[in-house]
Amino acid sequence: MAEQSYDASSIGLTSTIPVEIIIAAGLKPVDINNIFIGSERPDQLVNRAESEGFSHNICSWIKGIFSSVSEFGLKNVIAVTGGDCSNTVALAEILARRGVRVIPFDYPLNRDRELLRAQMEKLRFILKTTWEDIESARIRLDGIRAKLKELDRLTFQENVITGFENHIFLVSSSDFRSDPDRFEEELDELIAEAGKRRPRNDEIRLGFLGVPPIFTGFYQFIESKGGRVVYNEVQRQFSMPFDTEDLLERYLLYTYPYGAQGRIIDIQKAVTERDLDGLIHYTQTFCFRQLYDIILREQLDTPILTLEGDRPGKIDSQTALRIEAFIEMLQGRK
Repeated sequence: MAEQSYDASSIGLTSTIPVEIIIAAGLKPVDINNIFIGSERPDQLVNRAESEGFSHNICSWIKGIFSSVSEFGLKNVIAVTGGDCSNTVALAEILARRGVRVIPFDYPLNRDRELLRAQMEKLRFILKTTWEDIESARIRLDGIRAKLKELDRLTFQENVITGFENHIFLVSSSDFRSDPDRFEEELDELIAEAGKRRPRNDEIRLGFLGVPPIFTGFYQFIESKGGRVVYNEVQRQFSMPFDTEDLLERYLLYTYPYGAQGRIIDIQKAVTERDLDGLIHYTQTFCFRQLYDIILREQLDTPILTLEGDRPGKIDSQTALRIEAFIEMLQGRK
């Protein structure tokens, strides 16, 4: 099952963090979630973790991250131990006991500016870079982030980008696929190619809420049934689509690590701006974020379909039927 290995200049991420600091330090960010789910056999990575003692009722993403660290030869990992999965705390300790250099990073739950500044300063010090170099990295990456905003606009306004294309580029902006220059080239190519496409305006317009799906072929299946995702909530947040040059403010505006209210405001704006017919809320089995479904349903008036995924693989028949029925229901309302 051996695949790509990463050298000493690579540093794994268990979730999105201020990637500008890593780039400024001359290191290569590697989002472990992306290499796990993008691997040839992600199911085997889950099985491997279970063979080493991870129980069935632990989230498959955590198991995938654990196995991917050794499978891909990552020696350094930044573990987001506050503002993401609570299991990451124990995962970080297990990885450290196996010889991985683990650097914790915590988002303050109350969005405290000084606490977040202290976390960023600690990371800057550990990685031996300067604020001047971090600012240079911000300016460099802002050029790519502006193009990601354009990609997103082409998705919901011009209707020439598919839901999957939107998802894959936005979710990859957590680490820019470890190579911002190449990532930008591929992004430029897609934007140029999309400009030649005929707009697609007849589908049911959907918003995707929650963590990225563990299913393969998810977006393609939705489109085969007459729907199209024109809003990927969390993936869009990974791209930092905020109109500020203040790096600290940017990661305070980032909704994912904090409470539900910031997410609700973002979703409500998207429903109106993108003319969404319905919302699909994806929840991961055994994840505490499943509880947010209660809050979202209480606060949002748009029809919501809640889906649950467990292990990597194709969409199961029951989930497929529920998606199809949801789209048919929305078509009937129109």
